[in-house]
Amino acid sequence: MSNAVAGALRPVPLPSARTLRDDPAAQAFLLLRIGFTLAPILFGLDKFAEVLTDDWARYLSTQFNDLLPGSASDAMHIVGVVEIAAGLVVAVTPRFGGLLVAGWLAGIILNLLLVGGYGDIALRDFGLLIGALALSRLAWGDWAARSR
Repeated sequence: MSNAVAGALRPVPLPSARTLRDDPAAQAFLLLRIGFTLAPILFGLDKFAEVLTDDWARYLSTQFNDLLPGSASDAMHIVGVVEIAAGLVVAVTPRFGGLLVAGWLAGIILNLLLVGGYGDIALRDFGLLIGALALSRLAWGDWAARSR
């Protein structure tokens, strides 16, 4: 495994209390890490519980549904599993997890634009994509080495 890949997959510790008090970048990193851990996990779980909406399949384009096995409901369960996994990856390795979530969000944006009528949600997800990239960048920052 190359050094770059090994570095991306190495778990990132949480910043120390002192670092959190003194370093705005560490504060931003922790907020983004918590948000991009919890949000994908909760959205993924809701693909099964259907608390936020009773029809996740309405957000699935026919183009994407044709790529996935089974019905649209089955596809959304697959999506839920991927989202839960993405949140867990962010929790452990935010360097890679942030990029994973950003890529996933890019796919969601494309899907929503193909469905049509959800441009507002696609724009919101673009903002989240930028936040996921910021999380990954902060995870690579020098402060991570100082916080150990």
